[in-house]
Amino acid sequence: MSEEEKQDKGFQVSDRRRFTGEGDQRPEDTPAEQKENQQAQGAREASTAEPAPEKEAGEPQSSQEQIPPGDLPEINFATFIFSLSSSVLIHLGVAPDPLSGEKQQNLALAKQTIDILAMLQEKTKGNLSDEERALMDGILYDLRMQYVTESKKVS
Repeated sequence: MSEEEKQDKGFQVSDRRRFTGEGDQRPEDTPAEQKENQQAQGAREASTAEPAPEKEAGEPQSSQEQIPPGDLPEINFATFIFSLSSSVLIHLGVAPDPLSGEKQQNLALAKQTIDILAMLQEKTKGNLSDEERALMDGILYDLRMQYVTESKKVS
């Protein structure tokens, strides 16, 4: 195989950093280079994309189809805690299940997730900012109170 053929079958590396090694800002691409970069990016995305399977009317969509990856919130401690607290609310039957749209109660799963949050609170003691600690304290208090309320309704 010749050197030309080897180069054609490889991949191209483009430096997309905004700053040089010395810390200076790189000059912006010319409009022609920007268009070329966008076309190359679009071709790469199109070649890796799989066609979506046909859905029956009334068939629930998967969560991947409902929220494009770019629309997801940044992952940090607060969003992780909010995610777990949302799970508790769903298991308590306070919030509807996002897939079925129905409210279903499972107190054992709600308690387990509350216990996970309490474990995280204990294991992260001394490592949280004041805002994160206040968030964790407030959410745990609210979830525990809602758990007590819902478990009293069942008894």
